[in-house]
Amino acid sequence: MSLSNINLEELSYKKVKEYIDKIDINKEKNNQELEKLIDLLINDKRKNINLLGNKLIKEKEKIEKEINRVKLMYDFDKTLGNFKYIAGVDEVGRGPLAGPIVACAVILDLNVLEEDLILDLKDSKKLSSKKREELSNIIKEKALAYYIAESSNEEIDKKGIAYCNNKVFLEACTSMKIKPDLVLSDGYKVRGIDIPNKAVIKGDAKSASIAAASIVAKVYRDNLMKEYAKKYPYYDFEENAGYGTKKHIEAIKEKGICIIHRKSFLNNILNKL
Repeated sequence: MSLSNINLEELSYKKVKEYIDKIDINKEKNNQELEKLIDLLINDKRKNINLLGNKLIKEKEKIEKEINRVKLMYDFDKTLGNFKYIAGVDEVGRGPLAGPIVACAVILDLNVLEEDLILDLKDSKKLSSKKREELSNIIKEKALAYYIAESSNEEIDKKGIAYCNNKVFLEACTSMKIKPDLVLSDGYKVRGIDIPNKAVIKGDAKSASIAAASIVAKVYRDNLMKEYAKKYPYYDFEENAGYGTKKHIEAIKEKGICIIHRKSFLNNILNKL
């Protein structure tokens, strides 16, 4: 934060702004030099320099608010009992007309210092594709353990979506390199699991572990569907991830189905052809 040690009046607005734009507020939020810099900016005689100071204040407040929100999610998991390893599990792809159902289980270190919290954890559907990709990489890097399980469209057609949903939950929770002491599942309990299990309604908004699992599962499946889109280009899988969009249904009516479609989900559409 060397800018706080010089005379701002000697610098043009452009030079000051270039410096401000390079500051990583997340890394510098607890730096006393940042506070000194903000004080210099808001007390400068130039209004446009003052605005730069106000911008830093707002960014700092925004990050502090996000830290407090994510802390509550970590704390939610920790307050469910005296467990060493808590896994969150979530699925993606229960409702699409094509592709597999995917589940991910994640064990996070819930006792990390503030600077090691994984910020922006939330329901994966509320994040941009770019942010999900970034977070998925961070989660996999920082997680104590994780595992991704999937069940194909053929298995879904043969055994039903409810069976396959529970199967991928079970596989994900029991295949990690660390066996969890507690499993938190989004919405409903995992049947047949021999690990203590608690269902959390809207878990991806309350639990850090479930939110992390939700993000990793969605990124994995979305990328898988983008690869399928290269093999089966008519169905717009890169955009709809197999869900029944208008363009997808029109393609089925025009081209028929492909090898990854769930026939059991398409009876109404196929019967009208």
